[in-house]
Amino acid sequence: MTGAGTAAAGGPGDGPLRDLVCDGLRERIATGRLRPGDRLVEREIAAEFGVSRVPVREAIRTLLVEGLLRAVSPRRIVVRELARKDVENLFDMREALEVLAVRRATECRTDIELRTLSRLLAESRAAASAGDPERLARADAAFHARVVRMSRNELLVTALCTLEGRLRWLSRQVGERGGPGPRWEEHRMLYEAIGTGDAEAAARLAFARVRHCRRVTLAVLFDV
Repeated sequence: MTGAGTAAAGGPGDGPLRDLVCDGLRERIATGRLRPGDRLVEREIAAEFGVSRVPVREAIRTLLVEGLLRAVSPRRIVVRELARKDVENLFDMREALEVLAVRRATECRTDIELRTLSRLLAESRAAASAGDPERLARADAAFHARVVRMSRNELLVTALCTLEGRLRWLSRQVGERGGPGPRWEEHRMLYEAIGTGDAEAAARLAFARVRHCRRVTLAVLFDV
């Protein structure tokens, strides 16, 4: 297997293929199909996705930078196991970025975007009522992603997207052992704060949610 430092000359179509492989690997890590310590083998991934090893190599480099993978040696790449300090650092970043995103989204909101949030909120409520955790997780992610995009800050959107894989993995671990959180009710309150233009209230709700997630995650994963 080729490590992060190996150079590869990619063709014009490698970017989209790299993104395809990146998204697929992130999904596998987030859902537990690839578990901490699992080794990634280029030829196997290339065969699975039906691509050459060049976009696979580039995808692995991207995920190494994002912190989802770890280079044990130049030829051995594994799914990274998050230590307690890693999780705390991740939540520090999430807290700062999400609070800012929610504040900016409130300030920049439009009627069209609020209608979209309302539809996503209805989907979240329906998923919660149906007791469907997978559907609820998708609705939760869609609502969150829409709020972040409403910030009109591409750097902020990119930074939060970089954290998304690890956040989803953490959310899944906590969801399996700590039970699903009251996401629909929290999103309803956030929607109302954004809709009325109360940036301070929206920021407080975002801050409280991230702090709650931090406490639950540390308790579930590290018994603290």
